[in-house]
Amino acid sequence: MPDNKKNPYFCAMAGIYIHIPFCKSKCAYCNFFSVATDKQRADFLDALRKETVIRKSYINNEEVKTVYFGGGTPSLLKPDEIQSVLDVLHENFDISGDAEITLEANPDTVSKELLKDFNTVGINRLSVGIQSFHDDDLQYLSRKHDSKHALQVLDWANETGFQEVTMDLIYGIPTLTEEKWARNLDVFFSKGLNHLSAYALTIEPKTALGQRIGRGTAAPVDEDATVRHYEMLVERAENEGFEHYEISNFAKPGHHSRHNRSYWTGDRYLGLGPSAHSFDGVSRQWNVANVTEYCKLINEFPNSLKMSWFEKEILTSDDRYNEYVMTSLRTCWGCDTEAISRIFGEKYRIYFEKNIVPYLRDGRLVRKGSCYALTEQGMLFADGIAAELFV
Repeated sequence: MPDNKKNPYFCAMAGIYIHIPFCKSKCAYCNFFSVATDKQRADFLDALRKETVIRKSYINNEEVKTVYFGGGTPSLLKPDEIQSVLDVLHENFDISGDAEITLEANPDTVSKELLKDFNTVGINRLSVGIQSFHDDDLQYLSRKHDSKHALQVLDWANETGFQEVTMDLIYGIPTLTEEKWARNLDVFFSKGLNHLSAYALTIEPKTALGQRIGRGTAAPVDEDATVRHYEMLVERAENEGFEHYEISNFAKPGHHSRHNRSYWTGDRYLGLGPSAHSFDGVSRQWNVANVTEYCKLINEFPNSLKMSWFEKEILTSDDRYNEYVMTSLRTCWGCDTEAISRIFGEKYRIYFEKNIVPYLRDGRLVRKGSCYALTEQGMLFADGIAAELFV
């Protein structure tokens, strides 16, 4: 566990997330808001730029350290469209000169020339949704690229000047054997990349894949195989010198995704675009998950006098404590009882320390100073352990 002085909970920063809702098609497992069309592209971009201006006071003029284009498939936008959004951001926010500016990209939507243009307009970190280097896995997930194209895109990213590249992989796919998963990891580490985001396949009932599994036309996830894939991943990443800094994220020292990390360390962020979430330390709010409604409601302001395109929840002390426990336990830094006492009050620290005893005894939690972090075995049970520590 890193030294307490390096705990990012003591290094708050502000970020901006921009949700680009368009996709070529919906992946079978995807539960994020997106639409398989871009017919409203011009209207959306106009509304997005308007929302950026309207919401410029949300983070109290703090310097913005990260900007993240997520989706959906942001790489469907043209570089000049990305540039137009970045221009409005710079006009209305204090964007740090060394800000991390990330674009999510699907391999089937980019070319070498396009990646070069994205880099030129200011994107300095690329997050590539590879998921697997095996075509049968990609077909099971309804991905539109193949393994050959996936490899090509990683080479293009290197050739076009991207020094920071995050690659996404998914494990626990029913078609993914241990041997194939080991080969996926071999490819990743052979490419010299600095960051890996690896997610266990989660089946949501309302997704196309969830429905296929429910009908018996697709193989279900094997939990034992998923656990074995995770154990292989953790062991290999450690041997390669990567830090396991969050349950699903591994990076070489100094190459963490600052934006991803901010979600787990309580930083403030503004979400722009349909379905985007925002957090200012005391409340959460989320935009309407509908492109047509989003554009309509943005354009009605200020005549409507109310920012009606989002809902808002004021967090109680119990809510904030529970969120701190849930998010901090996902990280290698863990929960800091000094921070709990200072931010939430002594009664919360006492409650936390009383309820963690069983997990210290069985080795799923370890202590270093005032910090308590999950062990690698404990991370397999992170959600359940966090729930038991909630007020």
